[in-house]
Amino acid sequence: MSALLSRKLIGSISSLSKYSQLGVLSIRNLNLLEYQSKELLKDSGVSVQNFTIIDDVNKADSALSKFRVNEYVVKAQVLAGGRGKGWFDNGFKGGVHLTKDPKTVLDIIKKMLGHRLITKQTTKDGITVQKVMVAESVDIKRETYVCILMDRSHNGPVLIASPSGGMDIEAVAEKQPEAIKTVPLDIYFGIDDNIAQEVAEFLGFHDDELKQKAIYELKNLWKLFVDIDALQIEINPFVETEDKQVIAVDAKISFDDNAQFRQKDIFALEDVSEKDPREVEAAKYNLNYISMTGNIGCLVNGAGLAMATMDIIKMNGGEPANFLDVGGNVTEDQVFQAFRIVAEDPTAQAIFVNIFGGIVNCATIAKGMVAASKAFGINKPVIVRLQGTNMTAAREILEQSALPFTMEGDLDNAAKKVVAALNA
Repeated sequence: MSALLSRKLIGSISSLSKYSQLGVLSIRNLNLLEYQSKELLKDSGVSVQNFTIIDDVNKADSALSKFRVNEYVVKAQVLAGGRGKGWFDNGFKGGVHLTKDPKTVLDIIKKMLGHRLITKQTTKDGITVQKVMVAESVDIKRETYVCILMDRSHNGPVLIASPSGGMDIEAVAEKQPEAIKTVPLDIYFGIDDNIAQEVAEFLGFHDDELKQKAIYELKNLWKLFVDIDALQIEINPFVETEDKQVIAVDAKISFDDNAQFRQKDIFALEDVSEKDPREVEAAKYNLNYISMTGNIGCLVNGAGLAMATMDIIKMNGGEPANFLDVGGNVTEDQVFQAFRIVAEDPTAQAIFVNIFGGIVNCATIAKGMVAASKAFGINKPVIVRLQGTNMTAAREILEQSALPFTMEGDLDNAAKKVVAALNA
């Protein structure tokens, strides 16, 4: 399940945060492909099925000859949910397939690799599949759900569990709230024996042998959660097999970008091929960029101001093309890059710079904008609203640059001017 769907789940059980009508936040989270998450789980002692990764059709035969199991699960590796019900641009249906025939596995791989998979969570164009995971099928007796995540409403981590796994957990939360158990966790103690036993029994692991295995898996999940600075570890399904094993069959792990300095090896695994190139470019400078569908580029500081800026643009008949949040402790060079990235978006026909200087120095914003405009010859209409720290000095910098910036102190008037600039 994607991070977006996880947020919906938490919302339905009175957890995490509320979102604005625009439905976006100024944060970037690293997300790993399923096979990468399983590798992390395995390294931490969590039981997963055996698997191999195919990223080259020409080498698939050789890889499969070394991976022999009774039944194969073939999964396209993309950052999107609903793969099983998805379809490919070549007409092939399903991003998840089950077969006992190795030859069929090879044929499925050929129909997946290099083709675009469309699901309910992708754009209409889908995502190009660059890797396929071939895993050993698990003889599942029963499916449950387990998720550990950082939850704002509980001021820390929570464990969410349900005996109804292998399905949309949002639907379970809506239709069977009693089938969802939420356990706030102490960040220092986490999942101890008592909590693990309580949750294992709630999940239906009543047999002593199975219960002990489930307890072991839950405690290892917590260890992994802490060790890798995760925001979320979701296992769906967390299964009991016919031969009395407890296995994490599908995994989703999300990380906080603030942990990057501690988790360099993990962040180096990120596949940016599915991301907007401007988002990737912004991330290089520790900036947050979100692409949208309109024609007004927005340079702001802070998620709240970003929401207000986009809302007032829409109220005045405009549509945001993007927004880039420079954050609080922004430098002149970061502003230089931020203004360039927003302006180089071909869909942005005008630019709205809306900065409230608290921690941010408005003069720093102005200097970066001037430098970028001169270096790249940016000639789109730019409406600038600067309020707060050093705003007078900032306005002088913009005025003395002799560049065609339009300054406006009132937010509503500024929004009207940037919308009007589109038709000028």
